[in-house]
Amino acid sequence: MSTLEKTEKEQATSATTQQLSGSQAVLEALIHEGVDTIFGYPGGAIMPIYDALYDYNDKLTHILVRHEQGGIHAAQGYARTSKRVGVAFATSGPGATNLVTGLADAMIDSNPIVCITGQVFASLLGTDAFQETDVINITTPVTKWNYQVTDATEIPGVLARAFYIARTGRPGPVLIDITKNAQLQLFDYKGYEFCNHIRSYRPQPIVRHEYIEQAAQLINEAKKPFVIFGQGIILGKAEQELKNFIEKGGFPAATTVMGLSALETDHPQHVGMLGMHGNYAPNVMTNECDVLIAIGMRFDDRVTGRLDKYAKQAQVIHLDIDPAEIDKNVKTTVPVWGDCKETLPLLTNLINQQDHSNWLQQFRELEKEEIKEVIHDELNPTSDVMTMGEVINVLNELTGGNAVIVTDVGQHQMVTCRYAKFNSSNSNVTSGGLGTMGFGLPAAIGAWYGAPERDVVAIIGDGGIQMTIQELGTIMQFGAKVKILILNNEFLGMVRQWQQLFHDKRYSFVNITSPDFVAVAKGYYIDGNKISERKDLRDALKTMLDHDSSYLLEVMVGKENNVFPMVAQGTSVSEIRLK
Repeated sequence: MSTLEKTEKEQATSATTQQLSGSQAVLEALIHEGVDTIFGYPGGAIMPIYDALYDYNDKLTHILVRHEQGGIHAAQGYARTSKRVGVAFATSGPGATNLVTGLADAMIDSNPIVCITGQVFASLLGTDAFQETDVINITTPVTKWNYQVTDATEIPGVLARAFYIARTGRPGPVLIDITKNAQLQLFDYKGYEFCNHIRSYRPQPIVRHEYIEQAAQLINEAKKPFVIFGQGIILGKAEQELKNFIEKGGFPAATTVMGLSALETDHPQHVGMLGMHGNYAPNVMTNECDVLIAIGMRFDDRVTGRLDKYAKQAQVIHLDIDPAEIDKNVKTTVPVWGDCKETLPLLTNLINQQDHSNWLQQFRELEKEEIKEVIHDELNPTSDVMTMGEVINVLNELTGGNAVIVTDVGQHQMVTCRYAKFNSSNSNVTSGGLGTMGFGLPAAIGAWYGAPERDVVAIIGDGGIQMTIQELGTIMQFGAKVKILILNNEFLGMVRQWQQLFHDKRYSFVNITSPDFVAVAKGYYIDGNKISERKDLRDALKTMLDHDSSYLLEVMVGKENNVFPMVAQGTSVSEIRLK
């Protein structure tokens, strides 16, 4: 290169280089990655980033939550409805440790989020400085990747890598811990470069076409093929590919809790939900099928029941993007590694057009039995006491199955997952693998910011709402139009059900006293109502849905109603109990 060329290159570089602080570089990275909303809580160790944020209010919306756990659950809800990466900020010490539950939840449920935590000055690391914790070692088991930045020059590259890891392959949470000196440090910023490759990281395994062919052969020879699908369909944006596959093959298809809304509830080949409180037919028929086709699901213990009695008669085809899930719990006959958006069409092309209507009819016969023994009485109770199921049923009628339904954890969650109608994907937001009480309210806030054009209904129990009820303050300040439906049975209902069935009704510390939720909501300037009679249900729900801002409706339901069917822990899915 000539001297003149070198000079011109140096001048061009100088023209594109500017002095930025590490904090400004963080915010520039977020903007380049398409982030528009941050959920966070400031503190001493992250104060420089918040100081820089003061000048970015026109480009980034920051939602001040009332607790860091609320912030990360909101980021999860945002990620689930927006199909983008959620972002949460927290300070060091207790701020960072308050994220751990949400990180664990996001890790097991594959939610793409990036958490940025402040940290003490690098010179103080390891000295037990004020609000110092070893956040990297604390969060290593519950993150897809984490990294501590001590030099500002690393920030653009590290954040580019963080977003790439969070959203690619099997998504998950990433945490970046940034020391205070790195936030304050000025450096020559040369622009932002997106990450699209990391040498040691392969987000999508190589698709092996010989396995696609072997799977197609098994499917074409099957007499009783059965498709079970999970959230991998939603994460892979493969809803249409799933529909094409099951319709060409004529397969009955059942969903996991996390897979709900990937296929519309009323699709003629949708046979219900799997799992401990799933539908009778798909659980029983898992042990009757001859080929089990699992797509984007991980054979969780709540789906399989006793592994030594799970689908032993079937040849298993497992489609998953994460090779670690293959053979982890259930031995696979044919593994199909890869993104289901890519692998499903390849498989669909090789399978025959089939009619399995007689096999599908066997599911429908068992469904009639469940309707007779469980569903009819749940949706049409004869007693004066309302059931959770009838509340969800009326909600379905009013929303047409088009709302985003966010649930907390407990009996109300299982009842909602059983009876809610879903017409479009990304409509079910719940804590599946970790089962985090307190998830519902903050996740609903995030879900609304991710899809503000949609109705967002948070269905929460009287126990779960009290774990993160302070996030009503977030709604008050920032105006998220969340409809909060509390199903109050005056118990920690799921624990009570287990104590009734398996511990001789020894109700140990499951009676829970609640405040006047409507009064609490009014204290946060949120309108609300409480009902206890069936005659008021429809009008109360309609008022909630039609309200032009957030609204809280408390519905008193039966104290000792149980959720059935139920696969008791330690039993086979075919031993599912209807009563």
